[in-house]
Amino acid sequence: KICESSGESLVSCEGECCSVFHLECLGLKSVPDEKFVCTECKNGEHTCFSCKLPGKDVKRCSVNTCGKFYHEACVRKFATALFESRGFRCPQHCCTACSMDKDIHKASKGRMVRCFRCPIAYHSGDGCIAAGSLFLSSHILICSNHSKRNHSSSAVNVGFCFVCARGGKLLCCESCPASFHPECLNIEMPEGCWNCNDCKAGKKLRYKQIVWVKLGNYRQVRYFGWWPAEICNPRSVPLNIQGLKHDIGDFPVFFFGSHDYYWVHQGRVFPYVEGDKSFAEGQTSINKTFKKALEEAAKRFQELKAQRESKEALEIERNSRKPPPYKHIKSNKVIGKVQIQVADLSEIPRCNCKPSDENPCGLESECLNRMLQYECHPQVCPAGERCQNQCFTKRLYPDAEIIKTDRRGWGLRTKRSIKKGEFVNEYVGELIDEEECRLRIKRAHENSVTNFYMLTVTKDRIIDAGPKGNYSRFMNHSCNPNCETQKWTVNGDIRVGLFALCDIPAGMELTFNYNLDCLGNGRTECHCGAENCSGFLGVRPKTAFATANEEKVKNAKLKQKKRKIKTEQKQMHEDNCFQCGDGGELVMCDKKDCPKAYHLLCLNLTQPPFGKWECPWHQCDVCSNPAVSFCEFCPHSFCKDHEKGALVASALDGRLCCSAHD
Repeated sequence: KICESSGESLVSCEGECCSVFHLECLGLKSVPDEKFVCTECKNGEHTCFSCKLPGKDVKRCSVNTCGKFYHEACVRKFATALFESRGFRCPQHCCTACSMDKDIHKASKGRMVRCFRCPIAYHSGDGCIAAGSLFLSSHILICSNHSKRNHSSSAVNVGFCFVCARGGKLLCCESCPASFHPECLNIEMPEGCWNCNDCKAGKKLRYKQIVWVKLGNYRQVRYFGWWPAEICNPRSVPLNIQGLKHDIGDFPVFFFGSHDYYWVHQGRVFPYVEGDKSFAEGQTSINKTFKKALEEAAKRFQELKAQRESKEALEIERNSRKPPPYKHIKSNKVIGKVQIQVADLSEIPRCNCKPSDENPCGLESECLNRMLQYECHPQVCPAGERCQNQCFTKRLYPDAEIIKTDRRGWGLRTKRSIKKGEFVNEYVGELIDEEECRLRIKRAHENSVTNFYMLTVTKDRIIDAGPKGNYSRFMNHSCNPNCETQKWTVNGDIRVGLFALCDIPAGMELTFNYNLDCLGNGRTECHCGAENCSGFLGVRPKTAFATANEEKVKNAKLKQKKRKIKTEQKQMHEDNCFQCGDGGELVMCDKKDCPKAYHLLCLNLTQPPFGKWECPWHQCDVCSNPAVSFCEFCPHSFCKDHEKGALVASALDGRLCCSAHD
């Protein structure tokens, strides 16, 4: 850890840091007889591996064999860090190159080579490791970020814009040869040093990549003095080339045409792209060696491209045989500040079922807990061991299997017949709050992730079954589903279960309507194939009346009537109950321009109101006269005589609210 070199006389710290030291570096002559613990572990003040500042407020990576410590603010700067219920996995357990390529599933799998000085890691092999990295051992390196060279003085920039390929007044990157017209980037000319987006993001050149290189020996050739070459792994070049003077950040290149080798750095190299050979077409005075170099570079570029595409096709074919990796869990795992509620036995409701009943607390019973969507507790329910309302706790799921569908990816199919109302599965995953949910969606969009598994439980609790979950995460959306989600109270905590909407025969795919409670999908095209398909996820499916009305309009157009049919615009209503905020089967207000909807239970009604109905938001809470002032968060409202002092501006967003939301 001190001298950054390997050796035989190494002693391991048996504290939390997992570091190794030379005896000489510690000032010791022999291995201590007692358990050796380094100074940092003794004092409890470890150094942050990112900012290199010591302190007691640093936290350890959750991987047992890692031993790296970070300030939370420092580790959150890395997109490759993974936060879990027990802490976080630091960036050294995720490949930086694969993360840049948006290959999230591959990034955290496989053998890693880690930087000794900073939180950078790569998959072993030439495909990921940054060119210019120095290997200390088979699994430890010093990455090219630690070059001693001052890139601001060593970068040789091209004389043309990388966007429009024209010259003029250019904005030059301080770390690589890239140049741009400010107007091509839609920015003003900045003052001082400036780095291009690739350099800011930490994008690096890799081995076996075709590039353009600038050296003094090739300044007289065309194409502004740049020559095509291939970046080589130092171990694959001749020994005399390996022995040439070079530093961290330097890498050998093989020049096409002349077949020379030389050591260069990122400031003198930029990537070759398909079609670069064509710029020399039609030129008669071109150097023969340079012309040969262009032909060899184009041929080698196509070879490497074919190898890469073949490897990707093989990976895609291999991955198509099984679903993307995830961790199978049986119950929700808490992340961050979210808490799972546990009720006292005295608070759990007791039903009136008896052990002597035919099916106590069963589907066709009159169990009060089942009606109110409460699961019975084995120590409270009078039916005792015969109770049939403990499906969540006992995980009584019908057998199902994961299947590959035609257009909707992976799905879930039942192996046995399921009765209407029967419990199918519990939707489980990582339990996160709204802030963590937004961060995950943002990170997913940045990495081009299109599949989301987030489902809202309550306002500040969301289940994310993406990284961890059970078979329910494979259930696809349908506008005409055979299952539905229900929120049940189990031992004081709200959990989400999937229940059959109808009798489902064996071999049938299990589906439910994602609605707007499933977060992250945005406006995604729906491929469920149902007759009432809305076309997009999160959009209400068409009702039978709407379908029939569309058919009438279509037929009317075919008859080409002269009289124009004036159609009344359909009034849009909200998807959640204005009283409790949950979705489900709702009663819509018929007053013009009122979007509010309610559960019957929230209105204290047993049947939908007959005829034209106006919701309670339009009547004064005190005298039931027409309201003129309305709470924006609940159905409380007041008439002109009673509005004074009843509503105030919300501290959150300034909207009017009643005393219940102060």
